[in-house]
Amino acid sequence: MASDHPRFTDSTGRSGIVETGQVSVADPAAETAAALPVSAQDPTQADGSVQGYRAGRTLPVRVELARQLGRRRTRLALGFLMLLPLLLLAAFEIGDDGSTPRTGDLAGMATSSGLNFAAFAVSSSAGFLLVLVVALFFGDTVASEASWCSLRYLLAAPVPRGRLLRQKAIVAALLSLLGTVLLPAVALAVGLFWYGPGELATPNGSVLSFAAGAVHLALAVAYLAVQLSWVAGLALWLGVSTDAPLGAVGGAVLVSILSQILDQISALGSLRSFLPTHYASAWSDLLAEDVDWTGMANGTCSALIYATVFVTLAHWHFHRKDITS
Repeated sequence: MASDHPRFTDSTGRSGIVETGQVSVADPAAETAAALPVSAQDPTQADGSVQGYRAGRTLPVRVELARQLGRRRTRLALGFLMLLPLLLLAAFEIGDDGSTPRTGDLAGMATSSGLNFAAFAVSSSAGFLLVLVVALFFGDTVASEASWCSLRYLLAAPVPRGRLLRQKAIVAALLSLLGTVLLPAVALAVGLFWYGPGELATPNGSVLSFAAGAVHLALAVAYLAVQLSWVAGLALWLGVSTDAPLGAVGGAVLVSILSQILDQISALGSLRSFLPTHYASAWSDLLAEDVDWTGMANGTCSALIYATVFVTLAHWHFHRKDITS
């Protein structure tokens, strides 16, 4: 039966019926959307996130590592660690007076073999240079994002705060470990090329074969990497507490220097053992035939305790920080 109501067709081809001044439009797109489940109509899930979003897929380590390796400060820091052994070699060759290497300290025996040269390179850089490199990678990683005003955009991506801090700390740890290993590796290669694969002569008069000396040197580097973890934790905490990268890096280095100064004050007695740098040079115990592990065990425990406290503080502060930059 034909309808008495007039019909119309609009410019898009849709037809409708005019009823009491109203137009009822048969919209195929609307009908299709109504037939879809609610989740397909609205991509927002019950928890407020968008379908397909996975927090565990945000800011992958490989992406952050590529970003950090592309930065000039990373290339300069790693490049200088590779250049330092060459500078030390040049210094020894320029100042060579033709005398035989003296015993009693690593500097005097540095030219006796490649292992001794590498041991001296580690000894000369462990107290400050490696501290600076670790503080740079950990203190700058979050603070630089804040100084560039890009931190809030990362969090709005959205990257959860805990994951962002963890991913950046992992990349900083990888770069710090690379720098800690790169210096002695290059120094050993330069020393072997210039001074040959001789034995490792230690300051206490003992002599280690090349194989044993290489193992002891590798253990010394591993201990240094663990011992510097307290610097990493402190720099990370300072890095999330300020928008100035220089302040975070400089603050961590300053605390290390202050701790080393206080450790020289014998009047403090047993209180010095609580300083984070008190066992910093315990790795030198490996330069002996009979290794005393006491100092390194205490240093490992001390560094890990300090690192745990500082990382916990960094995590707590970052989760409560008002991100405005």
